[in-house]
Amino acid sequence: MAYGAAGCLELTIERLLKSSYISIVQNSSPQIIKLLYKEILSLKEALREFDKKRSTINMKMVKSLEAEMVEAIYKFEDVIDPHLSNQFHSQSEEEEEEETADHPPSMVFSVDVQEIKQDVDSFIETMNKMKRAYIHELHNPSPEEDDDDDFVASKTHFRGNEPIMVGLSDIFMSIENWLNSSNSERIIVSLVGMAGIGKTTLSKKLFHDPFIVSCYSRLVFVTIGPKYRLADILVDILTQVNPDFDEIMLMKGEKVLAGLKRMVYESLKYLSYLIVLDDVWEIDLCSVLLELFPDDKNGSRVLVTTRMKKVADCAKPLNICKIPFLDKKESWDLLREKVFGEEEPCSYRLEKAGKKIAENCEGLPLTIITVANILSKVDKTIEYWNEVADDKQNSVYKDAYEQMSKVLYPSYDYLDQHLKACFLYIGAFPQNYLLDQSQLANLSSAEGFLNSESVHYYEETMDYAYDSFGYCDDLYATNVIMFDNETFDFYLHSSFWYLCNKEAARTKLFYALNCHGDTLPEEGIESQRRLCIRNNILLAIKDVHNSIASDSKVRSLLCTGYFHKYPVPLFLEHLRLLRVLDALSIRFYEFPIKVLKLVQLRYLALLYNGNLPSSISKLWNLQYLIVIQHPRIVKSVGNLLYLPIEIWNMNELKYLYTCGRDLPHPCCEGSLLPNLLKLGGVGPQSCAKSVLEKIPKLKALSIDIELAPDATEPLTCFDHVSHLHQLQELRCYIMNPTLKTEVVTPLVPLSDFPLSLTALVLSGLGSPWEEMRNISSLPNLTHLELKFYAFRGPKWEVRDNEFQSLLYLEIEDINLEQWTFQNCLCLPVIQGLHIAHCYKLKEIPLTFGKSLLSIKIVECNPMAVKCAIKLKEEWDDKYAGRERLLELVVRSSL
Repeated sequence: MAYGAAGCLELTIERLLKSSYISIVQNSSPQIIKLLYKEILSLKEALREFDKKRSTINMKMVKSLEAEMVEAIYKFEDVIDPHLSNQFHSQSEEEEEEETADHPPSMVFSVDVQEIKQDVDSFIETMNKMKRAYIHELHNPSPEEDDDDDFVASKTHFRGNEPIMVGLSDIFMSIENWLNSSNSERIIVSLVGMAGIGKTTLSKKLFHDPFIVSCYSRLVFVTIGPKYRLADILVDILTQVNPDFDEIMLMKGEKVLAGLKRMVYESLKYLSYLIVLDDVWEIDLCSVLLELFPDDKNGSRVLVTTRMKKVADCAKPLNICKIPFLDKKESWDLLREKVFGEEEPCSYRLEKAGKKIAENCEGLPLTIITVANILSKVDKTIEYWNEVADDKQNSVYKDAYEQMSKVLYPSYDYLDQHLKACFLYIGAFPQNYLLDQSQLANLSSAEGFLNSESVHYYEETMDYAYDSFGYCDDLYATNVIMFDNETFDFYLHSSFWYLCNKEAARTKLFYALNCHGDTLPEEGIESQRRLCIRNNILLAIKDVHNSIASDSKVRSLLCTGYFHKYPVPLFLEHLRLLRVLDALSIRFYEFPIKVLKLVQLRYLALLYNGNLPSSISKLWNLQYLIVIQHPRIVKSVGNLLYLPIEIWNMNELKYLYTCGRDLPHPCCEGSLLPNLLKLGGVGPQSCAKSVLEKIPKLKALSIDIELAPDATEPLTCFDHVSHLHQLQELRCYIMNPTLKTEVVTPLVPLSDFPLSLTALVLSGLGSPWEEMRNISSLPNLTHLELKFYAFRGPKWEVRDNEFQSLLYLEIEDINLEQWTFQNCLCLPVIQGLHIAHCYKLKEIPLTFGKSLLSIKIVECNPMAVKCAIKLKEEWDDKYAGRERLLELVVRSSL
């Protein structure tokens, strides 16, 4: 968390040095701020050393040192933030008093840092000492203390005659087939999945299976973990390969890596072996070990278990098995077995509650087993089981997660430094909350959690995607967050959600208010930096209002509870240090004018249907502005809403989403949004040349169009996008398309798109397939979605050399009947294909290249399903043994 805290301070100081709205008074030692900034960057660099040394560190000592850094950073922020805020507010008030038509506001704040020079000097000195101590600890770890605390083991051992673990029978058979295949080449199989999902259990069952054991002359099982010494691993392998080896001799004689590596290789040479590398965390370690296992074409096998996708990929992409979560039936079977055993009966009433309890464990075997262990030690009454079943916050689950913490915590503790704060931040949202990727990226950036190096890379190059999706993808690849295939959002398993909230409270990252009791002084609400309101009704209770208002150190207010349609006070006048305000779950009938006093605000998200005031431009520090309209208020077509003309003065804006509101035409030569990267929720009026040329760095544009019932004139929203030379993502949705099956002249004709485009989403346009030529030749296009009659017509033929870079194609609700390729050179690098609700589709191509990884068919014509099945059969036959097997998912109610 120290890295995230340093990032927050870095962003504050960076704004001081780089904002066009701030001028540091020259006689107030401005150099000290530059020195401070340099020191923060140096501190972050030191913290990143953790990523290189984590396999050998004393984690308890490192966390203790980081906690001291966080405390020092918070203490310094509590000096500099109020100092800056007081100067901003006092100058703002003076400007308001003097403002007239002849004397417009200057919008430049003079900052005097002389008063805090001593604090800055002291902080730099403190950070230097802490940084040196931290680096010394990483390179010279303190001795470990014995830890005798009880904890749940992540490895569930089988007795000799015990059946295969519930839910893993099919996977067991698949891996058994890999291990026992007639292929004489060495085969590497990887098991990857979340902590506690059964990877080690399955690998031990395979390792002890008599039929598998009989195939090999040597068996080795090595458990590694996040903290290891390579020499110890090699000695462990040697002693299992040849029990006659004298470990004492090894320690005294060839206890050097080069000698041990040579001995491992030579001892395995010409032997048929099965080696299990259990719980591997580091890709470098995995690569080193695999190089030591000779391939003598004698059927040897290596089984790797890991929480890390990158480790599984390193082993060999062909044979990766991602362990799935248990379904509802499997979860209940496991819970019942662990609570009642094979002999004790379970009544029908208990079974009904028990199934709900098992479902609440969300498919994770370790949670189910731990909950079952707790339930087995108390009276099995229907009243108690119903209480547990009806409340996912019941103490049974909390106790289970607490017992599981030592299994789960390494997944957090050993994350890359730049990911830790983002991961914990997800826990600020309600349990099982589906979090949009861009929402997390925007909030994390506004908070200062995003790695500054990646942010600069993202802004100055064409790599828009990493900032939006990279952090989520990295967390998903470490199996600490989950992905919802229906909504394409991420979320936390409840066990990790509990961990995030526990760790966030310990590090003061955020404080969650779930009920009235959480606002009491003894609960520690004072001095919290981020408040997370999970019950919006709390805001209307006076003593809660007073308690929160008294916490003048709040930097972020996140209203993440269920939607609240009644107005509630936000007491913003007391939260002068606020940088982030997310209140999308509260409906505002009037614009909260007190927001305009929050001059340090970087992120503002509101649910409001009216016009924004012209004074919105007073929020000169704002980078993210999101104003959503309440869906029950339907704007009449033709009644256009525009943002105030003063929006062009908000030079710091990076992200602007204003549902149903258009950008006004700039009225003067100097109008410019020089830092705006993403614009969304606007209509065709915002796509005029005079508007787009004032947003030169735009990388993502989303257009929403509502057609008039009698609309006949073509709209020109694409005529000028070709001038956006940095545009990477373009989305266009006609919200009320004309549902005609025949091909007609489209109201939104396709024009030339910028060559920089990498992602394109079209919905409701009704273009003829011939217009696809405007898209198919784009050299950088990797992602294409066609939805809701985006194109019309019965036949689409992909021509020679079209879509040469396309990786993902989604076709949904299109009246297409026949889809063909002119030859096998079409879509040569496509990896994913998703076809949904195409009821007329009878034919799909069968000549995709070998890059294809997955096909998903949802509620389509049975003839299209047959084509997909045939495609998989032919693909698997053609590439079997050389490439990953093609994944085919079919969902149909027919």
